[in-house]
Amino acid sequence: MDAASAAKDRVDRALALLERRLLDLKSRAAAAGRAPDDDLFAPQPSSETDRARIHELESAGRDAAEVLARAADAIRASLAEQEAR
Repeated sequence: MDAASAAKDRVDRALALLERRLLDLKSRAAAAGRAPDDDLFAPQPSSETDRARIHELESAGRDAAEVLARAADAIRASLAEQEAR
């Protein structure tokens, strides 16, 4: 597997992980009898439960951003290596 394919696989895995985390958070909200709110620009949370949910979403977003940044770096390095040949 070449470096570009390996980087693409890492990006795909990171996106799949993010999607699983978001679905998990939505299912927990549904189990608690609340409809999940996907609007990141919604008014400030009115309860501790809402604040905890927002914290979890933000954490998942930061994790995904970190993984995607590493994948982007790997893709850039692979492209630079291919151009140098």
